[in-house]
Amino acid sequence: MYLKGLNLFLALAPQARPGEQPPPIWTTLVPLVLLVVIFWFALVRPQQKKTKEHAALLKTLRAGDKVITNGGIVGVVITVKEKTLSIRSADAKFEVSKSSIAEITERSGESSQS
Repeated sequence: MYLKGLNLFLALAPQARPGEQPPPIWTTLVPLVLLVVIFWFALVRPQQKKTKEHAALLKTLRAGDKVITNGGIVGVVITVKEKTLSIRSADAKFEVSKSSIAEITERSGESSQS
């Protein structure tokens, strides 16, 4: 299946007729460079932006913040350490890694708007 796609791509590349000079190499390289640029802006750049935003979110964590973990646990931050934090959810106390925090729903000292 993959070879069919490759053959199709190569068949679409400019070909030289017998007795003519082959087309310049840049005619084949330009579409490949454009694909790399498109993939960069469509896939890599947004992911890097999201990673930076998440790192900034983790730096602003403090005791009293209401958070949601990636696993869906909703709780209040009790203590913040270098790589972990303790949260209280109902009657349970958990120690989770900072990277497992998905979002901060309410900052400490702020009341909900609902």
